[in-house]
Amino acid sequence: MAKIFRMGPSPHIRTKETTEDVMYDVIIALIPALLASWYFFGIRAISVVAVSVFTCMLSEYICQKIMKRDIEIFDGSAAITGILYAFVIPPYMSYWYIVTGAAVSIVLGKMLFGGLGHNIFNPALVGRAFIQASWPVAITTFMYDSVAGPTILDAMKRGLGTNVALIDKGNLYANAFFGRMGGCLGETSALALLIGGLYLIYKKQVDWRVPLIIIGTVFVITLASGADPIMHIFSGGLFLGAFFMATDMVTSPHNIKGRVIFALGVGILISLIRLKGGYPEGTAFAILIMNGFVPLINRYTKPKRFGEVKVK
Repeated sequence: MAKIFRMGPSPHIRTKETTEDVMYDVIIALIPALLASWYFFGIRAISVVAVSVFTCMLSEYICQKIMKRDIEIFDGSAAITGILYAFVIPPYMSYWYIVTGAAVSIVLGKMLFGGLGHNIFNPALVGRAFIQASWPVAITTFMYDSVAGPTILDAMKRGLGTNVALIDKGNLYANAFFGRMGGCLGETSALALLIGGLYLIYKKQVDWRVPLIIIGTVFVITLASGADPIMHIFSGGLFLGAFFMATDMVTSPHNIKGRVIFALGVGILISLIRLKGGYPEGTAFAILIMNGFVPLINRYTKPKRFGEVKVK
C-alpha cells in the first residue's frame, strides 16, 4: 500500500518504455551509417568505433565507481556516445586522440554534470570540440581511397573547386548522397543517416520537426546566399547532427515550440559558420551553442498550467 501512495519526482506519467528501449532504438538507427562507413573506409571504421565505445563504457564505469553510483554502463547511453563520437572524427585519426576524446565525452560531457539526464551539452560533441581545440590538424586531416585532401565543404569554402575535393568523379550530388567522399567517419552517407533518422521518427523517438527545420533552414539560407544548397545539405555533418544530436532528449527543449526555436537556431548557426565563419563545417558548434540556450528556451516556452491565469 505504501508503494501506491509514494510520490517521486516528475514526470508522473509513466510508460512501459525504458531508458534501454530508447537507447537501443538509437543504436539500431545508427547501424546503416556504421555499415556505410565500413563499406567506404574498410575495417578501420569498425576498429575506430570499437575503441571509442569501449573507452566510453570504461570511462563511465570508472566514474560510477568513484561516485559510488549503480553501475549502468549497459543501458546503451555510453555506447551511443561512443558511436556518435567515432562518427564525428576522421577515420584515420590516431587512436590516442580517439581514446582521449571519448574519455572527455563521458567524463566532462556527461558524468561531471551528474550522469545521464543531467548533462547540458551533447557529450559526443564535447569530446569532438575538445579534440578540435587541442589537436586541430589531426581532426581536419581527411583521406579517401588512400588520398589526402580537402572535403567538399572545405574546397567550396576556399574556392578551390570540386575537382580537388575528396569525392568520386561523376555526379557530385549522387556521390555526396550515397557517401562516396571523404569526411568524418559516420557523416558521409546522407542516405544511410536518412534511413536511420526515418526509423527513429517511425518509432517516435525523435520529433520530426527538428531535422526538417534544421535541414530546411540550411537549404534556404545557402540558396539565398548564392551557395550550392544541395551540396550543403548532403555533405558535412548536417544529417548526422539533425537526426541524431539535435534531437537528443536531454539536451534539447521539452516542448514543440521550444524545439522549433532550437532547430531554427541550429540551422541559422550552421549556415552562418559555413558561409561567414572560419570553419567550413559548423554543425557541432551550432548544436553545442544552442544546447547552452536550452534552459532559457524551456523557461520562456513553458506551457500554461491547467487553470493558470496570466498576470496582467
